[in-house]
Amino acid sequence: MLNGIRIIEIEGLGPGPFAAMTLADLGAEVIVIHRKGGSSLTGDAGGALLDRGKRSIALDLKNADDLQTAKDLIASTDGLIEGFRPGVMEKLGLGPDVCHAINPKLVFGRMTGWGQSGPLSQAAGHDMNYISMSGAMWYSSAPGDVPMPPATLVGDIGGGAMYLVAGMLAALISAGRTGEGTVVDAAIYDGSAHMMNLLIGLRQIGQLSDKRGRSLLDGPHWSHTYACADGGFMSVQCLEPQFYALFLQILELTEDPDFKQQMNKNLWPALTKRLADLFAQHPRAHWEAMFVGTDACVAPVLSPTEAADHEMNQARQVWRDVGGTLQAAAAPRFSTQNWQPKPSPARGQNSEDILKELKASLSG
Repeated sequence: MLNGIRIIEIEGLGPGPFAAMTLADLGAEVIVIHRKGGSSLTGDAGGALLDRGKRSIALDLKNADDLQTAKDLIASTDGLIEGFRPGVMEKLGLGPDVCHAINPKLVFGRMTGWGQSGPLSQAAGHDMNYISMSGAMWYSSAPGDVPMPPATLVGDIGGGAMYLVAGMLAALISAGRTGEGTVVDAAIYDGSAHMMNLLIGLRQIGQLSDKRGRSLLDGPHWSHTYACADGGFMSVQCLEPQFYALFLQILELTEDPDFKQQMNKNLWPALTKRLADLFAQHPRAHWEAMFVGTDACVAPVLSPTEAADHEMNQARQVWRDVGGTLQAAAAPRFSTQNWQPKPSPARGQNSEDILKELKASLSG
């Protein structure tokens, strides 16, 4: 879908490389500028999943000749992605003003935790810090437990990388129409707060409370994860009355007077305890067999390895083993394409070819 679009990625960590990988999955040509002589946080770039589908050139941006090479690459690209603290690219001589003077149509994507401005813009932080400050972590975990979200998914990836991708795509469309580039200020703090709008909308119907455990999706016994006898877990989220009724029917609880009161918040803690005791009586496989294929909205909690072996994955081919490395396929899917995983380059693997192409384009 993005065939013909070129993106230059300045090597960084986490959400920036993930966003660039996503654009590569969508068909863009992504050239990552790796630090010359550097090493990746996740090991050699040849095994770094986030570099899949990209090409790599190794440059020292503090070297005048290499900096000029970077500028020459930027002159012929559609977009750029960087994930430094505000001001670092400017100090390198590659800030938006310099880059837009070279390439007015450039979409300059900036990935940070706190954003390009504000009182914390220069402060260090990580995924959990950003989403705790934005409000996005408030409803994570069961009532009474310490809030704990899934690692990186809500912040780095959801609130960060995917918002950068959306911003880049929107800006690329605009640049194609107007010939004018822009700066995309993607902050994990901003994006994770924006994702809360679905929940905040529940305030209008009285289903969201600032008190944890009293809201529609973070307190009910029918929106919970339960431990099984063998250490496995089952997820339950039968919100709609017809799904909840089927859930009770399967568990033979239809006539129980307390379980009949689905929306009675005062009963939620006690009913959660009763279901916890019930699920703890049998292994996960027992509950899987009982609920599989029904509309009761109950599913097992699988590890990535288990998910790869599940019949759902056999049909969808989401999780794939590529050279002994488990990875998830690109998403979403397109009816006109059959995506296949591409290899990750070693650090600087494509330097010679990229320099030859650049020389040819400059001389032409």
